[in-house]
Amino acid sequence: MNSLTIHSPSEEFSLELGRMIGSILRPGDILALHGELGAGKTLLAQGIARGLGIPADIPITSPTFTFINEYEGRLRLCHLDLYRLGEPDELETLPWREALFGGGVAVIEWPERMGTLLPKERWDVRIEVTGEDSRSISIAALGEKARTRLDALGAELARTSESFPGGR
Repeated sequence: MNSLTIHSPSEEFSLELGRMIGSILRPGDILALHGELGAGKTLLAQGIARGLGIPADIPITSPTFTFINEYEGRLRLCHLDLYRLGEPDELETLPWREALFGGGVAVIEWPERMGTLLPKERWDVRIEVTGEDSRSISIAALGEKARTRLDALGAELARTSESFPGGR
């Protein structure tokens, strides 16, 4: 499977989807989160953190002013928010390579700001606002590693779809 589109009727569903994604991630996985302001990128990142075993009492916030936040769980999560990045050259002042290729998992908000530096092997996650709380979440797997885990996510969603009426 190369892509999957999920209807999320609520924030709770989006958090659970993020948790499911986080539970199947492996070292070196990179997720590029696309969506307008307020679409739910940080909310999905919170769910991913929970799926990586980062305790619920640790707040997962958007690193808009620091660019990169790191969290320890089953795997280290590097959460990048590039909203304030003016151009890709500005990345050179940040430890972005270590964040993306340091053996943990990287979640990037506003990945288009990386330009050609955005890794080719990744998951592209596009969040579209479809209502006050509802979202359409499309996940595309770019590269063989990502495709294998997207198959696993699809199977997990099929098993748990009864838990979240209106989702999928």
